[in-house]
Amino acid sequence: MARSGQQGFTLLEMVCVIALIALVAAVLLPLVPRQTSRARLQAYALQAATLLKSDRNAAIRRGVDVATLVDPHARAIRSGASQEMLRIPGDVRFDALLPQRCHQRASLSVISFFPDGMSCGGTIALSRLDTAYEIRVNWLTGRIEMNSRAPLAN
Repeated sequence: MARSGQQGFTLLEMVCVIALIALVAAVLLPLVPRQTSRARLQAYALQAATLLKSDRNAAIRRGVDVATLVDPHARAIRSGASQEMLRIPGDVRFDALLPQRCHQRASLSVISFFPDGMSCGGTIALSRLDTAYEIRVNWLTGRIEMNSRAPLAN
């Protein structure tokens, strides 16, 4: 019995379609913007707090001043002890409230830690949409605290 007009796709046709879909995905996927998730924002805040705590501990341990550079324009926080750098992505709002002067010297975008554990203080705020974290350095004790809070209004 002869079959006339079979319906369906061959394996070769299916493989070609899958290959085309994979090619289009490979070209378009890098163009899709990657948004910072809530968990990732919290991780950035924890990394910033850890970097600050590490610099404070280094100042106490070494008996020297250690200055952590906080640069919202460059979207970076750099350790004064280890030169480790934390980069904050562009979709995260990055604000810093830093002292203008510290120990009768211009502070220039740094949070300074001293051998006795004290600091001139400062606050770093990271926020995105409905999530925000604030990392505070107490000026008297040098203690670093991280709190979640309502995001800053635009």
